[in-house]
Order: sequence, then C-alpha cells, then structure tokens
Amino acid sequence: MDRIDRINRSGRKRNSLTPRSTLFPCPSCQRDIDLGERGINGLFRNFTLETIVERYRQAARAAIAIMCDFCKPPPQESTKSCMDCSASYCNECFKIHHPWGTVKAQHEYVGPTTNFRPKILMCPEHEMERVNMYCEICRRPVCHLCKLGGGHANHRVTTMSTAYKTLKEKLSKDIEYLISKESQVKAHITQLDLLLKETECNSERAKQEASQSFEKLYHVLEEKKSAALRAIETSKNIRLEKLQTQVEEYQGLLENNGLVGYAQEVLKETDPSCFVQTAKQLHIRIQKATESLRSFRPAAETTFEDFVVDTAKQEDILGDLSFHSNGLEIPEINEEQSRMYNKALISWECPGKTDSADIYVLEYHKLNKEEESVTWQKTEVCGKSKVLSDLDDDSSYAFRVRGYKGSICSLWSREVIMRTPPAPVFSFLFDDKCGYNNEHLQLNPRRTSVESRAGFPLLLGSERLQVGCYTTLDYIIGDTGIAKGKHFWAFSVEAYSYLVKVGVVPSNKIQKLFHNTHDVTSPRYEQDSGHDSGSEDAFFDSSQPCTLVTLGMKKFFIPATPAAPKDPASRILPLPSCLGICLDCDRGRVGFYDAGRMKCLYECEVDCSGLMYPAFALMGGAAVHLE
Repeated sequence: MDRIDRINRSGRKRNSLTPRSTLFPCPSCQRDIDLGERGINGLFRNFTLETIVERYRQAARAAIAIMCDFCKPPPQESTKSCMDCSASYCNECFKIHHPWGTVKAQHEYVGPTTNFRPKILMCPEHEMERVNMYCEICRRPVCHLCKLGGGHANHRVTTMSTAYKTLKEKLSKDIEYLISKESQVKAHITQLDLLLKETECNSERAKQEASQSFEKLYHVLEEKKSAALRAIETSKNIRLEKLQTQVEEYQGLLENNGLVGYAQEVLKETDPSCFVQTAKQLHIRIQKATESLRSFRPAAETTFEDFVVDTAKQEDILGDLSFHSNGLEIPEINEEQSRMYNKALISWECPGKTDSADIYVLEYHKLNKEEESVTWQKTEVCGKSKVLSDLDDDSSYAFRVRGYKGSICSLWSREVIMRTPPAPVFSFLFDDKCGYNNEHLQLNPRRTSVESRAGFPLLLGSERLQVGCYTTLDYIIGDTGIAKGKHFWAFSVEAYSYLVKVGVVPSNKIQKLFHNTHDVTSPRYEQDSGHDSGSEDAFFDSSQPCTLVTLGMKKFFIPATPAAPKDPASRILPLPSCLGICLDCDRGRVGFYDAGRMKCLYECEVDCSGLMYPAFALMGGAAVHLE
C-alpha cells in the first residue's frame, strides 16, 4: 500500500492524446521512469521485502495483540494466521475452521500477522499464469506465455531453479566478501567520520574567511564614507562663511546701517578740508558697493554636484561577487551551432555533458578600438542557448558565458568573437511564377528551398560526351526586388550539388536571362581543353545579363578577372557551409561572403540602375536552401 500511495502522489499522467502511461520518479536518481499503460499493475510485488518489513513490524507492535477474526464478541487474541485463508485465529477457532482430516488442515499457518502474501508468484502481464522462467536480458521472472509470444519472445531465458541457484550463489559470495572486509569497512567509516569533522571545521574556517573579506570591504566603505562626509562638511562651512560675509556686506548698504549710515553722517560735515579727507576713501567704498549691486553674484554655490559619488561600476562588481567553484564545470560556447544572421544565436555546452548549473549568464560587448573601457551587457538564461536581436550590423562582438548554482559560479568560458552581417538582412522567397521551370526544379511548400534533379534531360544532353557534357542552366529568382540601400542574404548549397550559380540580376534583364539560348559548361576538367572549364564559365559570365559566381563539387570558383590570380587552382576555394551575398546599390557593388565567418571571398562592380533581384541557377543534381 505504501508503494501505491507513493505512486499516486508522485505519478504523473501524460495528456489524453497519447497512450496512458504513469511516470514514477526513481528514488535514487530522481529520473522519471515510464511504467507503461498498466502502471503499477505491471510491477512485481517484492514478497521478500514484504516479509522483512513484516518481521520488523511485528517486533515494533509486539505489545499490540492481533485479535481473532472469527470469535464472537469479545474477540480473543489470535495465536496463528492462515496464509491460505488470509485470516487470523485463536486456538479454538482454528480447530473449528481447520478440522483434522480435511483439506484445510493442510493449510500453511504462521504466527499472528496482518501481511498475507500469495504462495505463488503470478505474472503481471498474464495474471492467470505463474512465473516459471527467468529472463537473463531483462533480469526478471517471466511466464511461458511471455516467452512464446510476449515481449520476451527473442530473449534468452533460463529455468527458475537455475536462476535461483545462480543468483543465490552470487549473493552469498558477495555477502561473504563484505563480511570478510568488515575491518576495511570500519576503517572507511572511521575515515568518513574524520572527514565529517574536517568538513565542519573547514566550513567554519571558510565562513570566518568570508566574513573577514566582507569586513574588509565594510572597513574600506566606512573610510570612504567618512572621507566623503568630511569633505562635504568642510565645503559646507566654507560656503556658509562666504555667504554670511556677503550678507553682512549687503546689510551695510541699507539706510541707517553700515556704509550707508556712515556716508550719511559724513555728508553732514561742513568743514571742506575734513570732508575731502574722509570722502575720498568713502567714495571708493561706495563705488565698489554700487558695482557689486549692479553685478550681483552669490559668493558660493549652493549645490554639491561635485560631491556625488558614482558607484555604478562598484555596484556591478559587487553584483558579480560570488564563490568560484572548481566543482562547477566551465561551459564552452559551441561555435558550430552558434549563428549570426538577422539575429544572433549563441549556444554552449558543458564538457562533461551534465547540466550542473541552475542558470547561465551570457555576457557580450561590441569590439571597439576607440573605447578604453569595456562594458559587458549581460542576460540570464535558463537553458543552453540564447537569441539576441539588439546587435549592430557589420560589427564584431565578443561573447562569454558562466554557470551559476545558487551562490556558486563557474569561471568564465573562453571568449568567442563573432561578426554580424555587413548589412541589414534582406528577406525573400523563391519566385514560383517568373520563369520558374517546374519540370527541372522543385520548390518546397514554403518556397525556401529549391532542388534540381538530374533526369532524362541531362542524359539526353550528354550525347556530345566526346567534346564535354553541355546542358542549359535552370534559373530561379527571388520574389522581392531591391531598389536602394545595402542588403545581405544568406543561403546554403548542398554538398552533393554538381553546379550552382548565385548572384543578382536587374529587372530589365530578367527576360533575357530566362530566354538565353547559350549553353553553359559544367565545372569539370574536359579531355579536349586540357584546363579547368570553370575558368571558361568565368569569362563567359562577362557576357551574361546578370552577375553570378560558380559553385559546385564542394568548391567556390572565383571568376577570372584582371585582378584575379592567373593560376586557376588559386581561384578555387572550399565551399563554405553557408554563403552570403551583400548588395550595395548606392555604391554599385556586390560581394560574396563566407556567412559563417562573415568573410568576403569575392567582390565586383554591378549595374544597379534597375530593380535588383537575387538570382540562382542550378544544373544536374543540386539544391539551395535560404537561411
């Protein structure tokens, strides 16, 4: 019953759209175990454990008597329990219900108990069948129906007696080994007791050291606080003294007070020589007072803005104050899974593949040589990835991450630098109307992927195999045009692609593009030419109505221009996993990028007089996926 109660309390049901199943948390590791549709009914009862528990229960309730189930009131104390009848009896009732010479007299009886278990272990899958075999794969008893057509049909089984003998021998040997190592176990217990005491002592010492560290901070803050308050008080006294002096000077300008009163008395002097002697200095003082009155200005400032304490940086530092633990794994940013496009996806993982941290803190900042100090922006993440959308275009950013478990944190991960696209991301879909050849090309329903499959047209076009295989490219464009500004878009080309061309086309040349009768050669070394025909494509592109570069066979072909290397091999680069195109209509230039590293592979001039459309061309087996 205890097991049923635990499952009823902690078992969880899935939604009604899925088959009913019971999830039970493992008591050891807390991982959810799916008990299947039958739930607890699919489990064996552990009769051995029940017997052991009952033995201890009987010892615990020895003072509590088990009463007879058949006595008339008042019932007598039972003396035995029948395992076949699942009832308890006193001596008299047992004789009455189990008379000598009857079948019931052969029933198995034990001491008084309330735990009645069946004498035969039945199969939980086939309730009417007793288990008589042992599955060595699943390590559990099974019946013959489980072996014939059940879930153990192809499993290796053995007889129950053989399994009993084998397991009992193993268990006996293991117990004997543990008993023989009793002294070693005691030594380990003694060592663990010492470690417990040492842990207590070390934790107290760590608390004292932490308290001392914070006390030092308190002391520094108190000193800084006292110095700041003293400076403010000194400045206040100086300012008050200046203002008070100024007040006294202006009070002297009032009638019958100070300077004005003295001047009025001097004017009463009738002796010219005495008046002149006194009036000269008095006139100078009156002039100064008059000038001061005309250009009134307080002798001191009343604000204390110079004494405002800026603690923003210190607050950030104190906010990051935590314990660094070597036991918490340092996360690592996964550069392959992290992406930069219209938003940034930053992913990380722990080396041990264990999620030991409760939360993670991701910090990032823009790399700027002009800034002397670095200000990290931070965000808390519960998982192992984060999407950021507030990054500037054509900029490099540094990222780092650390894990937190309570007040303990790991060290920072290695900083990873990633670059954003050189321009705002331009969104479009493949156009399924303008010039789209649905016989050779196939679009997915969302129009974000296009595939060219090599079929009969390619085989029929290979009749001139003696001079090289020539076929016509199948073109497709984006459904949105660009009139001005700078824009960037990215895509990936499948590794198996034979030939793909990518670039831009102006609106006034789209018709010419789809009705072009010229043939295009494949990027192979041809037997008759003796050189890479990819270079022939490059020279041929100069006469095409659009600006395209050639991709294929896991290669990126830089067009042959006067500025390009003369050696054809140096113009062949490995095909990046993700490619990007940056069109600058204002400058009339188009660049082709390794979108994973945001590195420009090739750039050229382009005529942007009309509306510009992304253009793609495929031949043979090839596929392009928009980012």
